[in-house]
Amino acid sequence: MVFVADEGRTFDAPIALLWKYLFSSEAHDASPTTTRRPAFEKVSEVTFLCGSERPLQGRWAPDRLRLSRLLPIPIVTEWLEGVLAGSKFVYVCTPEGPRTRIDVYGEFTFTILPPKEVEEAAREFLDSEFRDDAPAVREFVVRST
Repeated sequence: MVFVADEGRTFDAPIALLWKYLFSSEAHDASPTTTRRPAFEKVSEVTFLCGSERPLQGRWAPDRLRLSRLLPIPIVTEWLEGVLAGSKFVYVCTPEGPRTRIDVYGEFTFTILPPKEVEEAAREFLDSEFRDDAPAVREFVVRST
């Protein structure tokens, strides 16, 4: 496991709309190009089990994770199955007026990589997630206002 801190990304959305986007299956599930076949199971008011497929070495591979949203600030992610199995990290959401800052802190592991390559792979993963979500969040804000 490798500790990674990824700080200072911002979404062009107030925190309430960002939460609505992230946990709206219509909006969020339609946007990512890094996942397909998303499936959400509500476990409690704060916890969801999420399954999907992600591209891995030219093929789609299954994954499963547990998300706990503790409004209004953090989302705790625990990767249960797939290439990131064993990873645990938190997204800290900080309101900044009409924008929301996202900082990520956690322990990452990649089952297919040697430890020395994990940090770079974790940063690439976070970059791809942000690249997918940032334009979709902007569009969601426009449609919601």
